[in-house]
Amino acid sequence: MSDEPTRGLRERKKERTRRTIRSEAFRLFREQGYSETTTEQIAAAADVSPSTFFRYFPTKEQLVLADDLDPLIIAAVRKQPADVPPLTALRLAALQVFGELSEEDREFEQTRQAFLFAVPELRLAVGLEFDRNIDLLAGLLAERTGRQPDDFELRVTAGAVSGAILSLRDPGALDNQSIFRALEFVEDGLPLTRRTT
Repeated sequence: MSDEPTRGLRERKKERTRRTIRSEAFRLFREQGYSETTTEQIAAAADVSPSTFFRYFPTKEQLVLADDLDPLIIAAVRKQPADVPPLTALRLAALQVFGELSEEDREFEQTRQAFLFAVPELRLAVGLEFDRNIDLLAGLLAERTGRQPDDFELRVTAGAVSGAILSLRDPGALDNQSIFRALEFVEDGLPLTRRTT
């Protein structure tokens, strides 16, 4: 007999626990502030032990930094046909993933982004996350281009994409298509032209 149903149930339970911890943390951050909220309070609100909390999130910062959409976008990029240019594949994958988000997931992601840019204590962590995003994107682009992840042009492209998205600093970006406009602008080669008024 296969243990696949048991494994699937276990994974769903883990995902529910992880989401509960994050949802309770975000609620407490809103009610009493990020700095004033302790990991012990979050664990208690989520009805888990502190050791369980740390199994899911090694630090309080990781509650906000962890991007659950990354694996979905990576999978969607990998499903794009090989003849689709890398940045187009990334934009189409992002459109697919964001288009399939439930309203609850969309609100959760907007809340996460709002905390990222509103909480001063997270600013340094956002910088470190920027480096991680460049590495992640460079690896993904390397898969599609046959280049090495440390290729100069590839890393510059990954940095441009990461910077374009980071520059938005807008939790409403998931609704107003800013992310897709930013990706398209980078894909078009950042075509700045002089505006006449």
